[in-house]
Amino acid sequence: MVKKVYSNRISEYAHENGGRAILLFLLFLLTIYEFLHSGFNTFAIICISPILILGIYILFRWRMSAFWALIFINYILQMKDSPLPSGIPMSLWDEMLELVLLSIAIVDVRHNPNFEKCLNLMLLGILIWLGFCTLQLLNNTCDLGINVAAWFTSFRLISLQLVWIFLVFFIYISSPKKLLTYLRFWAILSLFSAFWTWKQKNIGFTSIEYAWLYNGPGQTTHLLNARTLVRYFSTFSDAANYGCNAAASSVAFLIIAITSKVKWEKLFFLIISICVIWGMFQSGTRTAIFCIAGGFMIYVVLSKSIRIAIPFGIFFAFFMAFLVFTDIGNGNQQIRRMRSAFDKSDASANVRDLNKAAIKKYIQDAPWGLGIGSTQANIPANNKYRKLSDIPPDSEYVYIWVHTGVIGITVFIICMLIMWLGACWIVMFRLKCPSLIGIGGGLCSAFIAIQLGAYANQVLFQYPNGLTFFGGLAIVYTLPYFESEWVEYEQQRIAKQEAKKRLKRIKKLAKRV
Repeated sequence: MVKKVYSNRISEYAHENGGRAILLFLLFLLTIYEFLHSGFNTFAIICISPILILGIYILFRWRMSAFWALIFINYILQMKDSPLPSGIPMSLWDEMLELVLLSIAIVDVRHNPNFEKCLNLMLLGILIWLGFCTLQLLNNTCDLGINVAAWFTSFRLISLQLVWIFLVFFIYISSPKKLLTYLRFWAILSLFSAFWTWKQKNIGFTSIEYAWLYNGPGQTTHLLNARTLVRYFSTFSDAANYGCNAAASSVAFLIIAITSKVKWEKLFFLIISICVIWGMFQSGTRTAIFCIAGGFMIYVVLSKSIRIAIPFGIFFAFFMAFLVFTDIGNGNQQIRRMRSAFDKSDASANVRDLNKAAIKKYIQDAPWGLGIGSTQANIPANNKYRKLSDIPPDSEYVYIWVHTGVIGITVFIICMLIMWLGACWIVMFRLKCPSLIGIGGGLCSAFIAIQLGAYANQVLFQYPNGLTFFGGLAIVYTLPYFESEWVEYEQQRIAKQEAKKRLKRIKKLAKRV
């Protein structure tokens, strides 16, 4: 009788728990077996497998958590004191999360119908560039043979990652709430970079930052005027990367602030844009001036509004006149450095021109470039093109020119224009809501701003710029699909804003009585 009751309890437990106890018992036996026969490493992998399973469950349960993790990790990847574990390649963090997000979207395709909407001009531009970079595998200009490993390393960074970025942003930014959350998150991260700049300037550098700046690579490029002028790099790899990012980001934030209909949101993005512009000046990146000016000029065109064009035109006329024709603020070294961007006799600008002239001379015999993956490290000293690999490219566009030739840089520019013009067409002709036009216009303008930065600095595919600005352009392509939802959501927020105003007025009147 006792035996029968015991067996009934076992069967009842197994039925209620779905065999989980048996599965755990088998996993325990497997762990012991592997420890005895394969050693500690395999034993450890099996032991942590439940944690991995739990992580996968969390990602499927809260899908957007992986997306926000991607944005955050991408932003702090090149921070000198990054809290991320060392030993893992930087590109792997992004790629792992992007592929996880795409895998979730594929598995749960019923809840992600955006796949069918992905066929657009941005994807076309990316695929053309991807196809050209694939052909570069056969490029043997330097007579080194086909090196798949070296080719694939560069191929991933300058073309394949654009596919993942586009798909992830297009699929996951699919509603007004997600869009606003992303913009706020991006703004907060940019504000943190501005705060970190303030901290470096007023409190000091961390030990790792100090070593990089005063005893490492930073001492030749970030300590100027007999080490009296410091170019601050904040949470970025270097000051050029930081300055161009800050310029492009501030363009987007200021445009969003101007076009938003929600008062506190206007104030939020306006304050952050001012803080980010302040940080931009501390970087001492002269190209940033042209980035921010070019970005705003693009928006003046996209807005199709005289009311916006006139104030922007007047503001930038005064701003440029302040830098070019006056000596106001020359006591500040950072302002003096920014003014040198307009000096045609500037030494560093002349060096870049000399480098470009030398590259042009050598690249004439290599219309397809040195080849993606062909670098100073793997080109022999006696090779005809070794000298070309020794010349610093200085900018992303020159880098692409050197490695893919005249043909490659032409294809690249055409692809960038296809992607950007497609987004501009959406902003100018498909969107009707003014605030959504502002967001779309801000993201298009920021994309051009970072492209201008890439013309003078190697920043386009640096972290976090690739994800931030190509992802931002991908968002523009999603806007028409939820514009009606946005209008409804915005009206609800404006109604709440008006209700709060009425409540304040009633309270004031009550106090007077």
